[in-house]
Amino acid sequence: MFGLLKKSSEEMPARPWAERLRAGLARTREVLGTDIGALFKRRTVDEALFTELETALITADCGVEATAGLIAALRARARAEHPADGEALKRMLKDELLALLEPLQRTLEPARARPFVIMFAGVNGSGKTTSIGKLAKYFRLQGRSVLLAAGDTFRAAAREQLVAWGERNGVAVVSQQSGDPGAVVYDAVSAARARSIDVVLADTAGRLSTQLHLMEEIKKVKRVIAKLDPDAPHEVVLVLDANIGQNALNQVRTFDAALGLTGLVLTKLDGTAKGGVVVAIAKLRPGLARSSRDPPRALSLLFVGVGEGIDDLRPFSAREFVDALLE
Repeated sequence: MFGLLKKSSEEMPARPWAERLRAGLARTREVLGTDIGALFKRRTVDEALFTELETALITADCGVEATAGLIAALRARARAEHPADGEALKRMLKDELLALLEPLQRTLEPARARPFVIMFAGVNGSGKTTSIGKLAKYFRLQGRSVLLAAGDTFRAAAREQLVAWGERNGVAVVSQQSGDPGAVVYDAVSAARARSIDVVLADTAGRLSTQLHLMEEIKKVKRVIAKLDPDAPHEVVLVLDANIGQNALNQVRTFDAALGLTGLVLTKLDGTAKGGVVVAIAKLRPGLARSSRDPPRALSLLFVGVGEGIDDLRPFSAREFVDALLE
């Protein structure tokens, strides 16, 4: 895996991203019917089809609320448009999924601040530190200077892991052998300002959303950053493991209540993961907290990952996701 970090963008694996995304969502398509074929092909649009589709969407981790909304919208369109068969209904489902997921899509704008500070949170094992390493490469390929803050001072080898990513990406890492994570991140942002660094990626210790004392600590890290720049951190990103299914919703709610999330990274969207959780996440958007400093803005799914390779974490595209899911 690390060997890929040394390659230029032209030398990265030739396998197209759309193909990798489709492979990553294979498990979800199986749940929805063998590549969707068994569910929709040669079918009359009747109550039995709607019932099977509803069950499949819930089983694929789309969530009860999102599934109910999708089925209601499809029923209404079917009454108005009289689809000829299951394939026509599948095209309608694709339209409804796009309408639901497109608002999740947003491109980061690191040029709006210097340094542009992104603070990362997440539970242990979500892929947080690895995602930071991959995003360091992502920003380096854009020609931006990057500095990493090793704010996870609790997990064994977390600092060493981030230092290794820094070396392979050719970026500096601010760290301490032990100590207060807020102090580490403060030093990193201070150093970035002094060196005119474009982007700071700040790691924090993994924690369960139920560990209230640790949640208070991560709030402190955010406050420390704001002492240097009242508009920072400019993004507060939660890294989620797609394999945890509907538990992801509880993590989003809890971390958002504590930090005011602006974005998500969804990792491990391959193997046994069921990608319908993206649909469930989309339904959370209206109730999320907003930062008082920022204009009203819904939570975004910024990046999705479908493997261990450096090129397997990419900006989320609703159309690519729906195409990979339904075609």
